Amino acid sequence: MAQTKRKKSGHPAGKRQHSAPNKLTKPTPAMWIAGARIRTLPLAIAPVALGVGAATLITGDGVIGGLARLGTIDWGLALLCLAVALFLQIGVNYSNDYSDGVRGTDEFRVGPPRLTGSGVANPRRVLVVALVFFGLAAAAGITIVVLTQYWWLLIPGAVAIAAAYFYTGGKRPYGYYGLGEVFVFIFFGLVATVGTTYILSGTYNDWSVLAGAAAGFIACAVLMVNNIRDIDQDKIARKRTLAVLVDHRAARIIFVVFLVIAYLILGFFSLVFPLAPLVFFTLLLSLPAMLIVLTGKTAKEFILALQLTSLTGLLFGLGLAAALTF
Repeated sequence: MAQTKRKKSGHPAGKRQHSAPNKLTKPTPAMWIAGARIRTLPLAIAPVALGVGAATLITGDGVIGGLARLGTIDWGLALLCLAVALFLQIGVNYSNDYSDGVRGTDEFRVGPPRLTGSGVANPRRVLVVALVFFGLAAAAGITIVVLTQYWWLLIPGAVAIAAAYFYTGGKRPYGYYGLGEVFVFIFFGLVATVGTTYILSGTYNDWSVLAGAAAGFIACAVLMVNNIRDIDQDKIARKRTLAVLVDHRAARIIFVVFLVIAYLILGFFSLVFPLAPLVFFTLLLSLPAMLIVLTGKTAKEFILALQLTSLTGLLFGLGLAAALTF
């Protein structure tokens, strides 16, 4: 009975460890690299690139007012923005690995094995690594604040790190209540893009908001396809992602809607920026991903769709950033 109550509490400390916690006492470097989930890093790169592109613009009256170019970009600050986003993303990935692993959630997953859930790494070590990357993100953010003197940025920075941890950590992780896409859209869409623009230019503009929204919807699509793959397993683990709440058919449709909205935003950019239509070539990746998600049945198919969507996000972000800059 006591064990059952601990499971319902949702707190990592109250969960039993994986049934095979000591398969390997020293995970290899390749295993730690896999734990960083490299394929998710485009979610951090794309919005920062878009923020840099938007920072080169000064808008006139209205959304499609006159455009002029700023001077040079401070690439040191731009790299620090990228460091914050990358370290935060990697920290989220290791934190998820730890939290899902100690809860037992990953015992049911069908994707690649995790460090904690598979028993190849000590859970506390995985948590320490997550905290180290959160610390690196904080250090890069504080450096930005010191250089720019925008001290108020400490507040959203702290909120971003807290939101990253409590996505799957803590007693009631909001990622278990269908709110993961909200976090991704806000922090790996709007905040990363608009924040980068503000840090580099001292202000933000309509283009940065629109670009951030496009990046956010693609990031939501990446999260959605990942969760579609695990719907049945997450139901068993009582992990109520948005995909679980709406179930298979609606989740697949929502995935497509996320990507369609991103391309509708791109269409708006194409009315103003001559190079923006070239970004539609990313449909060569996203359309197959949509088809796979709508018809797929196996975990392998959804993993392929995830990879295609993640690559779409990277090329979409870099391509649109180039269109804004040149």
